[in-house]
This record gives sequence, C-alpha cells and structure tokens, in this order.
Amino acid sequence: MASLIAACPSWAAAQSPAPAAGGSTPATQVAPALTLDEAWRLAASANPTVRARQAQLAAAEGARTDAGAALYNNPQLTFENTRRSVPAVGAPTDRRSEWSAGVAQTFEVAGQRGHRLAASEAALAALRAEIDDAQRQLRAEVAQAFYRVLALQQRAAIDEEALKLFEGTAAAVQKRRSAGEDTKLDANVAAVEAERARNQLAQSREQLLEAQAELATKLQLDPAVPRSANGDLAAGASNSYTLEALLSSIEAQPRLRALAARQDSATSRLRLEESSRYPDVTVGLNVGREGPGDARERLTTLSVSVPLPLFKRNAAGIGQASSELSQVRIEREAAARDTRAQVYTLWTKLQSLQARVRRLQESVLPALADNQQLSIKSQRAGQIGLLELIVVNRQALDARRDLVEALADLQTARFALEAAAGWNP
Repeated sequence: MASLIAACPSWAAAQSPAPAAGGSTPATQVAPALTLDEAWRLAASANPTVRARQAQLAAAEGARTDAGAALYNNPQLTFENTRRSVPAVGAPTDRRSEWSAGVAQTFEVAGQRGHRLAASEAALAALRAEIDDAQRQLRAEVAQAFYRVLALQQRAAIDEEALKLFEGTAAAVQKRRSAGEDTKLDANVAAVEAERARNQLAQSREQLLEAQAELATKLQLDPAVPRSANGDLAAGASNSYTLEALLSSIEAQPRLRALAARQDSATSRLRLEESSRYPDVTVGLNVGREGPGDARERLTTLSVSVPLPLFKRNAAGIGQASSELSQVRIEREAAARDTRAQVYTLWTKLQSLQARVRRLQESVLPALADNQQLSIKSQRAGQIGLLELIVVNRQALDARRDLVEALADLQTARFALEAAAGWNP
C-alpha cells in the first residue's frame, strides 16, 4: 500500500470513518470503533446460533453417559406381602402373613452396549464439529460484514472529498462565467458534477448506515448506534496458501467432519437395531416365606425368561436406521463434491480480484496521480480549462473507488474461500 499512499495523498484520510448521513452522531450515541478481533470476540460470545448449538451439548453428553453404563436396563426389585386366612373346622380361622422379595436383571447378549456407545460418541463428535463449523461460518460472515463497513467508510470519505472538489470547481467556473471567461455550458457542467458528487455521498452514507446496522445485528449490538470499523482494507490481500493446500484441507473442514461422524453414528445405530433382533435374557431371584407359623417354609426361586422372536423382529427400527445411514452417506458425498467445486470457483475469483487490485495499485492509480499533477500545471498555464480538469479528477476519484470496491470484494472472496476449505492459518 506504500505506493498507493504516495500516489494518492488523500488516501490516508479515507481510512477514517465517514460521518453519518444528516450530520454528526449525538455525543450520547457515539460508540468506539471496532477492530476485527473485537468483532469476532463479540460475535463468539453473543451469537444465538452458536449458543443454541452449544446448548445441545448437554443432551449429547447425557446420551453418551447413559450409553456407557455397565448395564443398559436397570434391575427390578419386587416385594410382596400376603395376608392369608385359612378356615379350620371346629377351630378359629388361621391367619398368617406371607411375603416374598426378588430382584430381576435383563441382560443384552448381542453386543448392543458397544454399538450404542459408538453411536453416541460419534453423535457427540458430530455435534462438536457442527459447533466448530458454526463458529467458522460466523467468523467469515462477521469479517465480510466488517470489511464492507470499512470499504463503505473509505468510499464515503472519497465521495466527501469529491464533493468538496467539485463544489469548489463549480464555484470557480461560476465566477469565471460572471467575468465572461467561461460559458453557461461550462457552468452547467460543473454544477451537474457537484450535484452528482453530492448524490454519491448521500448514497454512500446510506449504504454505510445499512452495513453498520447489519454488522451490529451479527454482533448482537444495538443497531441504532452506528459502530465504525477500524482496520486496513488491504490486510491479508496477498494470501500465502496454494490451491493444493486448500484442497488437501477439505477433509478437515468442520462440516465434512460432522457428516463423517454422523455417518459413523448412523452405522452404529444400524448395527444396534440389527442386534436388537436377538432376545434379551432376564434373570430373576426370589426368596419368600409361606405356610403356617409352626411349619414355615422358606422358598428360593431362580427364574430365567427369554422372549421368543417369532413375530416382531424389529424390522421397522432396522429399516429406519438403514434409511438414515443411506441419507447421511449421500449427503456427505454431495457435500464433499460441492465443497471442492466451491473451492475451485472461489480460488479462481480470488486470483482474478488479486490481479485487479495489483493493476489498480501498480498501473492505474500512479498514472492518474501523474495526470492530476500535470493537469493542474496545464490549467495554471492556460493550456486546458476547468472542464478538462474535472474529467481528470473524476477519473482519479473513480479509480480510487474501484480500488476500494475491488479490495472489499477480495476480502469477501478470501473469507468465503477459507471457510469453504476449512483453512486454518
């Protein structure tokens, strides 16, 4: 950017935030400018999408804890107390109290615990990867919104400078016309240029307010209080990665990692449903007391029960699990294919934008800066008129606007590319 600053002395002024439309913001409504790191920090702590994802962790961790239990089914404890009345001929009714107590435990015999544990662990890993993906997407969106605000601030500053320049030119032409040195046509052209510059400034300020409100919404701030951006629009414009490095990092992209974990979880759930066709074994042990008081009997009973899988063989559960596995496998394959295509497209766009920025910085802007200096000397020497000077100045201002827009588009494409490839600097 050093050559650009040397070529355009007013560029440094464009780095400062532009005033809001309609005058300055009241003192009570002034908020400090945000840096990109501060914007990322605010978004990470307040974004509802990320917080909602993080809130789901408790459910996934609870399912993982239940799946890791030694026995999936809890034991059953039973207790019975019986009051028995036994009539006797010629004797009072014999009343006795009998009781029994027992415990029963159901055992899974087809490895269901291992499948259930694997499914819950994979689901938990998928959720964590989805949280990572949501955070990365949020960082990219916040960065794009931040650089849009920064670009519009610089655009508004350029338009404000253009307004001052063309208003001064229009006033000078009007004085020359009054002195009979310029024509009415010259005065009208200069006045139209000044009005166009005023309209462009108003439009830039409107877009800036809209962009500031959008950024504040992403950061969960009050959109009624504009927050300006503080940073370098050209930061990171020259990336250090290659297309091969980006393609090799796709598999580590959080969304694809989440889909891979979802596929593993669906595979384990299918195996769990298939193993559920095998009947569980329930073992019970009961002890009790029965009989009259003078001949009490103590009973100990061991029971084993096994349901016969003759009619219901969990076909619905197996079919549902198989369908979910097929769907997540298709989604993963499509996401991997689409991600590679998206990376190729964004990489091509990024290369084109970088070439545009280099041409503007190295060729166009220096030449226009020279033209401005030469035109001023020529105008003072009487070789050109004010209208020719207006044309040269407009070209220089338009080139600076083109550079700001190209840098904003470059930042948008850069963060979209890095988010799509899962690039970790």
